[in-house]
Amino acid sequence: MEFFNSALGKNISFVRPPYFIITGLIGIPHVNYYYGVLFFIYVGNAFGNISVLAVIILDNHLKSPKYIAVFNLILTDLLNISALVPKVIDTFLFKHNVIPYGECLVYMLFNVVLVSMQSLNLVVLAIDRLIAIAAPLHYHVKTTKQFIISLIVFFWIYSFSLTLVALGLLTRISICESVILASHYCDHGLIYRLGCNDVTPSRIIATFNPALKLWVPLVFIVASYVYIGFTIFKISVPKERVKALKTCSAHLSLVAVYYIPLIFVLQFVSKIPTNARIMSWSMTTIVPPMLNPIIYVLQSKEIQDSIKKLLKLKRLSVVETK
Repeated sequence: MEFFNSALGKNISFVRPPYFIITGLIGIPHVNYYYGVLFFIYVGNAFGNISVLAVIILDNHLKSPKYIAVFNLILTDLLNISALVPKVIDTFLFKHNVIPYGECLVYMLFNVVLVSMQSLNLVVLAIDRLIAIAAPLHYHVKTTKQFIISLIVFFWIYSFSLTLVALGLLTRISICESVILASHYCDHGLIYRLGCNDVTPSRIIATFNPALKLWVPLVFIVASYVYIGFTIFKISVPKERVKALKTCSAHLSLVAVYYIPLIFVLQFVSKIPTNARIMSWSMTTIVPPMLNPIIYVLQSKEIQDSIKKLLKLKRLSVVETK
């Protein structure tokens, strides 16, 4: 944070509370049932994502650039839900809702980065599909492992950089209004609003960060599918047209599962009670990672074939040991 210190002056001191109190899900009737739902979603999510990761690792046929991107998406989903759900259950079910200031910022860093990486991973897959449909003869030349890995590394750096800027500005705020956060995690927007000095830089970054991490990726994905749609429409053979469309079905499903609930919640977030808003936000974060492995197993013939092959090999090894 030396950059921010030098930019603002070395003699400036800031009021930083020793802790925050997270109160988002406290006082809701029968809320323990919600924690039970979270737990089962987490277990199902972990099982599904780990299973798909294992299939991709074990089958050499799934070492293609496309499945490197899928691997990164599934890994991000697993890390995201692992960072959020156990902490939410510990915070509210076991009443550990007091979180130190520094721990709160680190917790926020990982949550924000992982959530934004979900949309950025969808951009990587969109680029893969765009090249596959628009330039099928050059697909294997353009979409190399090095190209996909470079994209993924760039987006991780991009997401971390934007989030670190937001956190750096947040540490320049004197918190003297309150230490209570009415959310299910350390929310950037709630924290900067507790400041009693100039919070304009944090307000600006709070406006631009979601745009750069969520809405710009969505615009790119929509634009890429408009182009893909025109390209598919030009295919004269109906069977080839359907085949090309099917190659995009899994990715389109992932985009719908991620963005439709997000847009719906954002549309009605100001019109619903605080507790309903918090629960809606938490489910919006948790449900897509649970559905992603299901989508890929149901809609990806390569993964289905890999699972059948691995199960067949397992059965053969069991028979041989007998």
